[in-house]
Amino acid sequence: MRRVGKFSRAARSRPTPRRLGPAGSDWSPHERLDDAARAYFLHAEVALDAITGVLGRHRVRGFTLERVVDLTEAGASVWQEAAVCDGRRLVLWHSEELADGTDPGGTVLDSSVQVLPLASIRHVGMRTLVGRDAAGRRIDRGVHLVLATGMPHELNQLPGSDPEAPVTAARIRPEAFRFSKSLDDGGPGQIARLIAFGRLLGRLVPG
Repeated sequence: MRRVGKFSRAARSRPTPRRLGPAGSDWSPHERLDDAARAYFLHAEVALDAITGVLGRHRVRGFTLERVVDLTEAGASVWQEAAVCDGRRLVLWHSEELADGTDPGGTVLDSSVQVLPLASIRHVGMRTLVGRDAAGRRIDRGVHLVLATGMPHELNQLPGSDPEAPVTAARIRPEAFRFSKSLDDGGPGQIARLIAFGRLLGRLVPG
């Protein structure tokens, strides 16, 4: 993975980073990935460094962002995710805070990036929950998007009548990525953006 260096031409030409509200602010009004990430993520610069290091000069066609705060006995832990499409690839980034007693801050950020050619996606499935508001107007109440590849993710043997007999059949689960938004988790703006992202992938994935 190529990371943009601090003194590279790309870094020097990048606008000065600006915080667009507190971390966790609604990202859906922002059309640019940079602005949306800085409004939503706790570690926006880490995310953008990883993603733009892969994208290079390719234009972002669409994206969706996710952030989950887990409360544990050790405190709050933030899990963050971005899915970005440049028209020919799907770039997936996620991070998770891990406890590390050797780090001065007590935690480290596990940052991961994965790149999938759109040709590797075999299935795009989207389910939308449609309802009505108090005035009787149509409203999208939630959306679930599933992207499945042809790569096997899990291989589970099917139980037979004789536990001592050799395995004769197995169930293969393909690699899949799931995204969801609801009125309680993201609100109408992020629901609309995820629907638009799913439709974009549905158009771009090779038939």
